[in-house]
Amino acid sequence: MDVIRDVLDNQLVDRNQRKMGKVDGIVIELRDGQPPRLAYIETGATTLARRLHPRLERWVAAWQSKWGAKRSEPFRIPWSKVRDIGIDVEVDVDADETAALAYEQWLRDNVVKHIPGGR
Repeated sequence: MDVIRDVLDNQLVDRNQRKMGKVDGIVIELRDGQPPRLAYIETGATTLARRLHPRLERWVAAWQSKWGAKRSEPFRIPWSKVRDIGIDVEVDVDADETAALAYEQWLRDNVVKHIPGGR
């Protein structure tokens, strides 16, 4: 498996097939005297911004903090929770029980509900 090609930027779905963002980053653990190990996949705007430029990551984190988002750090899913890698990356977590959708929920509660016709 080519981890970058097969995992990075793919759709992330929970155990109920609910979309929970894209795989924005991959965390590899380096261990003395042992081969590297896939530790986590990350999702979140700051991880995606970090891939583009560290300054952009700081800007995105500051923007999220200023506008009231509860968390600006990426959400990590242990590699051991990855169930299947295909078109989507399926993980053994429930999106509603994680912080993966925190920003989406913040936007819904603080922006969308104020738009006429919004929920």
